[in-house]
Parts: sequence; C-alpha cells; structure tokens
Amino acid sequence: MRISIIIPTLNEADRIASVLQRTRALQEACQIVVVDGGSSDGTLLCAGAADVCLSAPQGRASQQNAAAAAASGDVFLFLHADCWIEEGSLEAVHHVLAEPRVVGGCFRQVIDAPGMRYRLLEWGNAQRVRTWKWAYGDQGIFVRRTAFQQVGGFPDVRLMEDLFLMKRLKRLGQIALLEGRIHVSPRRWQQQGVVRQTLRNWSLLALAQCGVSPNRLAGFYPNVR
Repeated sequence: MRISIIIPTLNEADRIASVLQRTRALQEACQIVVVDGGSSDGTLLCAGAADVCLSAPQGRASQQNAAAAAASGDVFLFLHADCWIEEGSLEAVHHVLAEPRVVGGCFRQVIDAPGMRYRLLEWGNAQRVRTWKWAYGDQGIFVRRTAFQQVGGFPDVRLMEDLFLMKRLKRLGQIALLEGRIHVSPRRWQQQGVVRQTLRNWSLLALAQCGVSPNRLAGFYPNVR
C-alpha cells in the first residue's frame, strides 16, 4: 500500500516548509500533496518539497477532495499544516491496515504546550475516538482509498467535514486509534482560550447532532490559523 499524505493549506507560508521537512524525514516512501485554498502569503511558493501542489476552492472539504482525486496512493492520510507525525507513524498505518476489517483511523494527539489542561484535552480526544469512532482532522485521519471513494469523500460542508466523514466510514468497518503520535499546534486554544474553545466545540457538536446545518454553524467558528 502506498500512502498519499494530503496537506490542505491557507496562508501557512510560515510553517509549510517545516511540515514538509518533517514529513520527508519519516524515511518511508510516500507521496506528499499540498492543496491550497487561495493563500495570499505565498504558501505554494514555500511548498516546493511536495510531490504535487495544486489549488482548489477554499474549504478543507473541497481542498482535500480535490487532492484525493489527484493523489496516487492506496491510502490517504490527511495532515493539517499545523501538525506533524513522528517517525514510525506510516509503518503503524501499514500494520493496522493489514487487517481487512479496518477502513481507517487516526493517531494519538500530543498538543505541543505544557499544562494539565492540554493533557486532559488529549485524553478526552482519544476517548472520543475509542467510544464513538469520531476523529477530528487534527488527529491525522487516514483512510483506504476504496473506502474514501465508497462514502463519496468529504461532504461538501464548511465545518465538521471530518466528523461527517468518520460517521460514514464507521459504517463500513473498524476505525483504529494508533499508538503513534501526532503533534498539534496549540495556537487555536491559546488564541481562543482552552475552556472557551472546548465549550464552543462541544456546543457546535451538540447542535450538529440535533440537525443544525454545519454550514450555518461555520459562522460561529473562528478561523484561527
């Protein structure tokens, strides 16, 4: 199985080169696809280390779907530009997908900031995956190409495209939480406040579960990058 690592970007010129360098250092052959949503800071000019660079309409759903259509891998790993995965992570993906019943999964989070509140966030996010099989994009979602195509890719929504994808995938088979770790930037929590950001996430999730359109909910979610 060949893995295509798909990185959606929007104004990430200050960090995309570092993410690509870390990804290349994984020491396993993989395809890296950067898909930009119309950056004004020259992000694509800084992404020369990627195998494929392309542009798509802004929005993680449309960007990641466009990148998946252009990717050549048997497995898609969606990696946010403020995250990076450790050495051995791709081998862990290969290992877990050797079980045919597993259609996808994600990694265990490490938020790169000190403090018990961040450790509690990491624990809670892992429990969400274990209990409901709901992974968020900053947990490094990976999925078999065939399963991704079978569910129609990411739904065309402005928010929670990752959650709705996972809901579809878990109907097809098992979702794995890997011991391999993904490092996540704390910038969103630091700018919005840990409690405030967490309560907002829970509230939006509850409203989505009650049937409120994610496109409507997107207006209440800050675009912090």
